[in-house]
Amino acid sequence: MRRLVRLPGVYRPQTDTRLLTRALDEAGFRPGVRVLDLCTGSGAVAMAAARAGAAEVVAVDRCRRAVLSAWLNGRLNRLPLKASRGDLSTWDALGRFDVVLANPPYVPADPRHHHGRGVACAWDAGPDGRRYVDALCERANDLLEVDGTMLMVHSDVCDPAVTLDRLREQELKASVAARCVEPFGPVMRERRGYLERTGLIEPGQQFEELVVIRADRPALS
Repeated sequence: MRRLVRLPGVYRPQTDTRLLTRALDEAGFRPGVRVLDLCTGSGAVAMAAARAGAAEVVAVDRCRRAVLSAWLNGRLNRLPLKASRGDLSTWDALGRFDVVLANPPYVPADPRHHHGRGVACAWDAGPDGRRYVDALCERANDLLEVDGTMLMVHSDVCDPAVTLDRLREQELKASVAARCVEPFGPVMRERRGYLERTGLIEPGQQFEELVVIRADRPALS
């Protein structure tokens, strides 16, 4: 029986988690790959990778409670999952992996009122929501083995076209691997005024599209 522990304050698996897990399943990676799951939260996607046959899964989050949740879930489900604490400043030291999974914070935050502290650190991502998405684009080549693949989920509010362009600037093959339309949740509804004022959404908009971006590091020619 699958078990999932989520300590208070840890991001709850929801639609973006399920979309990323679906993209992982549909990608059909070979057994025995090494997987990195960034911004792991409870470790739900990391566990899906382990169940799919990964030889090693490293789950990373900057929240101590998330790291503990992911570690407990790996132990309870007897999966090859290692959990460690890390943030933008430590990603460069993680090494290279065959598969990188990421559900980073991507909700735009009005800098006058939101500073990514406490529970909000799981979703606050700067004025345009791209703080962590851009960091992943910049570091993808350093995190991926040759022939490696990154799957990253975020909202269309962050402009997936920009993500694709920035990944391609790193000489990666990039495309949209999965998408779904989702009504705004409580955080997005609370920030609708800011999102409209900054032009990140249309006036009266109540839905967002979630996308999984796939980036492949091609073999050397």
